[in-house]
Amino acid sequence: MAVQEARDGTGAGTQPHAGGCTCGDCPHGARAGHRQAVAAFLLQRDEFAAGQGLPAAVAHSVSASRQWVSEELTQSAELVAARRRAEGGAWLGRLWRWTAYTVWAAVVLLLLVQALTAVGAGWSTARTAGLLAAVAVAVLLTAASWFHRARGGALAPVIGEDNRLSTSRTVAAVWVLFVAYAVLVLAGRLAAASDPAERDALISGLELARGAGVVTVLAVVCGIAVLVRRVVGLRVLGQRLQKVRADRPRAADLLTDDAGRGTFADIQYVVISAVALAFAAVRLARRPDQLPDLPWGLAVVTLVSAATYLAGKYAEGGRPVILSVVRAREAGDLDAPIRTGDDIEIRGAGFVPPGAQGADRLSRMVVRIGAVNVHVPLVPVTGGFSSPTDAVLTVPVPADVEPGRVEVQLVTAAGVETNRYAIDVTD
Repeated sequence: MAVQEARDGTGAGTQPHAGGCTCGDCPHGARAGHRQAVAAFLLQRDEFAAGQGLPAAVAHSVSASRQWVSEELTQSAELVAARRRAEGGAWLGRLWRWTAYTVWAAVVLLLLVQALTAVGAGWSTARTAGLLAAVAVAVLLTAASWFHRARGGALAPVIGEDNRLSTSRTVAAVWVLFVAYAVLVLAGRLAAASDPAERDALISGLELARGAGVVTVLAVVCGIAVLVRRVVGLRVLGQRLQKVRADRPRAADLLTDDAGRGTFADIQYVVISAVALAFAAVRLARRPDQLPDLPWGLAVVTLVSAATYLAGKYAEGGRPVILSVVRAREAGDLDAPIRTGDDIEIRGAGFVPPGAQGADRLSRMVVRIGAVNVHVPLVPVTGGFSSPTDAVLTVPVPADVEPGRVEVQLVTAAGVETNRYAIDVTD
């Protein structure tokens, strides 16, 4: 039904924005509209894979039916992508509230912990300073969430240009917030101190010798965040790394690559940073009169983890490459030269960028055969596509290609070009 609405030009522009709206243009119906579009696309793809739904005018020709199926699936995939983007925009618009709720829930949790630990020991100035510092940080984060409510609230600074949560920025942001909180705790205690000796002790608690480990880790993780952004940007511009924009950020982005697979470099960086941060928080709770004295052994472990993460960013990616081009043939066909109108099978690696497995992204792949650009047709099978894939894709040689030696080159969905591969085309 969603596919038919897209073809007729109805649906999104005619349905009222009621509580059950599924047009994808309002937050109330974006999710339902996306689910319906996905279900319709999957049903259509599996029907075409089983040979159903083909009109009689193209059923007699393999190439014509494949082209017709590819165009139909491309139109359906574009509808799914539009609904998915609408859902992602609506989700970002709601995220700022959830970030604000989470921040203030953390403040309430801190109050409960302090109240429980104060039983028997009594309420202290350090507890008051810690609570006030938490409230100050929560107010700042809530204000940031409001001003960036269209971009994910307080998470806007840690969302990368590809609309994914950045691991390096998130780790750096957490360390910055923790150090700022620790300084605010000392400032609160200093404001409440009346004894000159106590004030001198609190001021000495900010000396570099007391918090050298924390300061070093803070400097390194912030530098890693800036350097990784620079490295990724240069590799994308140099076409050595393929990046495809995500529809919305997810928490799993901190531990996975663009394709959703867990990566060792990201996981170890997040885990070790979380352990070091937890240790520093315990030290601050035990000694609220100085910056957390992170032991150098733990600080070095964190620095090694950061270096491993940076090395992983340098090592990831790679330019797609064509290794061979052969004439595609069915079982039983004889080997023959490549002629115009034949299908050619392009073999290589890295054809599908990470995160571009959706049909709307696959349909953007283009093969240049001589001076002619050929869109890679989608060939459906049950549960997916047999072409294009990361290592193999099939395209026809157009009749406009002049016989002789021509070059074949692929342009991926990320706009990255492969090497040129020469083939001979005969009449």
